[in-house]
Amino acid sequence: MVAGAAVAAAAMAGRYGILAWQAFKARPRMPRMRKFYEGGFQGSMTRREAALILGVRESVVAEKVKEAHRRVMVANHPDAGGSHYLASKINEAKDMMLGKSNNTGSAF
Repeated sequence: MVAGAAVAAAAMAGRYGILAWQAFKARPRMPRMRKFYEGGFQGSMTRREAALILGVRESVVAEKVKEAHRRVMVANHPDAGGSHYLASKINEAKDMMLGKSNNTGSAF
């Protein structure tokens, strides 16, 4: 009798597992959240765009801007296979956030 109850419990658990898996597979697909900004670059760099490029808030202190610049440049440096254009935009963003921008834009 105990063996029969154990077999019945295993069958019910298996059935529940199969139904749960089918419900999971049938759920509507949710779009994945994107971590990165999908827009293009603006004609002249704004403080908002610079903050988005560096991944910081607009009202961040200079030390955090330098840390963020270093982190982003390591991933996008032209010597490491990155783009010259992106590197110039990252440098322009750092200059904008530190108040050194003269609105000349990037070299490209």
